Amino acid sequence: MSEKILVIGESRDGVLRNVTFEAIGAAKKINSNAEVIGVLCGTDDLNSQAQEMIYYGADRVVTVSNEKLATYTSDGYGQAVLAVVEDENPDAIVMGHTAIGKDLTPKLASKLESGLISDAVDINLVGDQVVFTRPIYSGKAFENKIITEGLLFATIRPNNIPALDRDDSRSGEVQEKTVDISDLRTVIKEVLRKASEGVDLSEAKVVVAGGRGVKSADGFKPLYELADVLGGAVGASRGACDADYCDYSLQIGQTGKVVTPDLYIAVGISGAIQHLAGMSNSKVIVAINKDPEANIFNVADYGIVGDLFEVIPILIEEVKNLKVNA
Repeated sequence: MSEKILVIGESRDGVLRNVTFEAIGAAKKINSNAEVIGVLCGTDDLNSQAQEMIYYGADRVVTVSNEKLATYTSDGYGQAVLAVVEDENPDAIVMGHTAIGKDLTPKLASKLESGLISDAVDINLVGDQVVFTRPIYSGKAFENKIITEGLLFATIRPNNIPALDRDDSRSGEVQEKTVDISDLRTVIKEVLRKASEGVDLSEAKVVVAGGRGVKSADGFKPLYELADVLGGAVGASRGACDADYCDYSLQIGQTGKVVTPDLYIAVGISGAIQHLAGMSNSKVIVAINKDPEANIFNVADYGIVGDLFEVIPILIEEVKNLKVNA
């Protein structure tokens, strides 16, 4: 019998997050011949989401719909996913290293009495061993880890393991499973969203981040405009959040979000080590700062020494011109 790999999907406002598709790609890296089984929990019509998972490489999808799964709780989702795990008896489980993934997977690992490798940024096969690479010491080094016995269980960092190409010709079975969700210790009464609208910060391919050098909340407005023309998201250093220039939901760093976009533009950010821990693994880093000695230039691929309030408008116009002439 071929191996089975479960991929736990995650959606927001009825739309699957991109890391779900990356998790399917990760499953194929673990074993390209394994049957990849998607798992979706919620209350909405999950069939369209299930079909998206199939288009991106899942062989079949199990959906669990229950009114108690309308909003994520570790109790509810844990019961639903464990029921699927018991039915399928998979050889591996993969999920995104998101806020939900970081909360749910340790609970599942404890119940399953399995190991868990979290925040993997790469997966390679060395002989018969599946080797997971993950960052340590705030991204200053990397370690390779293997699971020597039992279930392979891992979460993957968004924007690191590529998703497979979408193939609309793929087909697969969507199975509805009924699970009795009981004894919930947590009840969600209301969800207040403070995150910025638009592109999700943790999955954005382009991030424009502001620091104390932005000077005010109004100083962030040009950053939003630049992010908009680049199709990206806005982030911030802790210093900018502490100064009330923006909400803490935008904070990037050791005590905030960790991002690995294709392009990271650091605007008015000095480059404190705590901030670097959250963005130093970005593929291309551009720093804009009027202080030529700022530490951010030590990790930047490209640096612009100048007044951000003069540089950002020029960048916005240049990007707009490139789009017009493309």
